[in-house]
Amino acid sequence: MKINRYILPNGLRLVHHEDTSTQMVALNIVYNVGARDEHPDHTGFAHLFEHLMFGGSAHIPDYDIPLQQAGGENNAWTNNDITNYYLTVPRANVETGFWLESDRMLGLAFSDHNLEVQRGVVMEEFKQRCLNQPYGDVGHLIRPLAYKTHPYRWPTIGKQLSHIADATLEEVETFFYRYYAPNNAILAVTGNISWQQAKTLTEKWFGDIPRRKVPVRRLPQEPEQDGERRLAVERQVPVDALFMAWRMCGRNEADYYAFDILSDILCNGRSSRLTQSLVRERKLFSNIDAYIDGSQDPGLLHVGGKLSTGVSMETAEAAVWEELDKLIQTPVTDWELDKVKNKFESTQIFGNINYLNVATNLAYFELIGQAEDIDTEVSRYRAVTPEHLQEVARRTLRHENTSVLEYRRKA
Repeated sequence: MKINRYILPNGLRLVHHEDTSTQMVALNIVYNVGARDEHPDHTGFAHLFEHLMFGGSAHIPDYDIPLQQAGGENNAWTNNDITNYYLTVPRANVETGFWLESDRMLGLAFSDHNLEVQRGVVMEEFKQRCLNQPYGDVGHLIRPLAYKTHPYRWPTIGKQLSHIADATLEEVETFFYRYYAPNNAILAVTGNISWQQAKTLTEKWFGDIPRRKVPVRRLPQEPEQDGERRLAVERQVPVDALFMAWRMCGRNEADYYAFDILSDILCNGRSSRLTQSLVRERKLFSNIDAYIDGSQDPGLLHVGGKLSTGVSMETAEAAVWEELDKLIQTPVTDWELDKVKNKFESTQIFGNINYLNVATNLAYFELIGQAEDIDTEVSRYRAVTPEHLQEVARRTLRHENTSVLEYRRKA
């Protein structure tokens, strides 16, 4: 993939890839700020800004109207590590996208009214997702069980409603000017736009935005877990559920690819081990899932599912451990491993046909290393061997490295 790169004097990093098969252009901006950068008593701010950034900026009272008039679309998402904004626009109106994104990087239209509007939206989302939905508080329970010092111990949406409800305009402004800076961001531009045009428009619209003093990230390191952690709760839910988590490595470590493959072997598709054994054959779970966080700092490998009627928590958990022990005792077959690798490769190849996916991926890979790593992901997965998987499973899937949440139906 032909990738171009330029760093503006104010620190903004631009990465670009031209795709003439489309008449559209995508702009994706990654800000290097997420929930892990929040104060423990002021959580949910990064997610709040995901919404505030659409509430009007220094010279543009409404972000959506000019973009829609230009035939464009936009959205955003936040996690524990980053905040990601993207838009797509026809190539003829591409400058509208640069104008909109640069203006809200320059400054937001801070006001009590805008804060109240977006605060209300975020609080309703918190209530809908976490308080009024069955199993909605799992993240608020499993994270502080697995983490005791690292800020991954709270979910992206925040610890509690009061942290957003009590946020002041001054605190919000301080958070913005601390993190939403050109020297803390990466702009990826893809689609039907030349390198020269992308660079010229980036310099024109982003070049005058001043650098800001972004604090050096000094996060507390989570000590190694030395014993099984358990929590049992009762809630008004339809059926019992079991959630388990094991501490794993971070995104840039070599074992990351082995963990990702392990989660797919356990539960990705109807023929995966947990689905085949525990759902289809033994019928202990009505559904089950396995996945990894994918976080930049050491994250979690999750297994969770809803129990079938009449199955005890003890029986279900013992069955999960039986399947995990098979990974430890016997290397996976080449056929099973190739099946997972082939599925990843096809997803990667077909995903990167889309110019917007390329923009998102280029920005993220540039953040965690270099944009060119987009071309080496498949080979890194291909390099994982059965012996490597077995070694990682043996080292990680231990009782003393486990956090278990028993989520019981209240009678």
